[in-house]
Amino acid sequence: MSSFKWGIIGTGGIAHAFAKDLSLLEGHTVAAIGSRTLATAQSFADKFPGAIAYGSYSELVADKEIDAVYVATPHPSHRHNVIQALNAGKPVLCEKPFAVNAPEVREMVDAAQKNNVALLEAMWARFLPHYAKVREIIASGILGTITTIHADHGQRLADQNIPRLVEPSLAGGALLDLGIYPISFAHMVLGVPEQITSTAVMTDKGVDAQTSIILDYANGAQAILNTTMIVQTPCTAVVAGLDGYLEIDRTFYNPTSMRVVLYDGTVTEYPNNYKGHGLREQAAAFALMVRRGAQESRLLRWSDSIEIMEIMDTVRQQIGLKYPFES
Repeated sequence: MSSFKWGIIGTGGIAHAFAKDLSLLEGHTVAAIGSRTLATAQSFADKFPGAIAYGSYSELVADKEIDAVYVATPHPSHRHNVIQALNAGKPVLCEKPFAVNAPEVREMVDAAQKNNVALLEAMWARFLPHYAKVREIIASGILGTITTIHADHGQRLADQNIPRLVEPSLAGGALLDLGIYPISFAHMVLGVPEQITSTAVMTDKGVDAQTSIILDYANGAQAILNTTMIVQTPCTAVVAGLDGYLEIDRTFYNPTSMRVVLYDGTVTEYPNNYKGHGLREQAAAFALMVRRGAQESRLLRWSDSIEIMEIMDTVRQQIGLKYPFES
């Protein structure tokens, strides 16, 4: 089978991490890099033999040799970049959060349906081997009825003056950049909550520095989630049921170790033997989708991405987080 050729839009840290991890995946190549300036694109492309540099996104999506586009631009640009690529007939893997709000996600999905091309949110954790094991453990029923989830994601970033995190014009704040991980995890396990309660500490620029969320479910279960860019937290997750709990070590959304501790005292360890970052797993799954002619993934459907964004929209409304470009 011929190599799957990726065009990458955006040249930041996550784009570099994605491209580097692709090198550990047989049959995938970085074929093109798109940036707003040719010099920036060329600097990135020079690290990958044969990659073409484009000084505009429109040139990249017009490249007939590219099999798919990976979008890694700042949050507010996702909607435009994704729809531009979809309208050019290119399948798109777009960094999380998928967009800034649920209406934007729906526009992106509509464009994928209209153009009959694949679209997937790059919530890469969902495609990792240990997340597959999490789903398997929960589905087995060994934990009993799930009643509680605890998950946190905190990094000391607020004092580093990173524009995409601190600027309202770039959809900054902890929620969209970091909180997406525990929210997506809770959604994977328990689905859509019946009630959402949230509170936040805001920065002097008006984005959330720290947000705590309780998700209440119709069956009586709760998810207690925290995200912060003020301090580093353990970044662990626990799924607890009547018969035991699953404890996922730091950092729960990365390849990591975990264990099942049952009520009778039985402990089963799941060590981490994964090599590399893990971003390549979503690339492999997406390429398989494209080659099979599928438009969405069974592991992260369009409806899932919309529901997750709707949760974040509700949280933003409750904590008073609104971006200047939103109507």
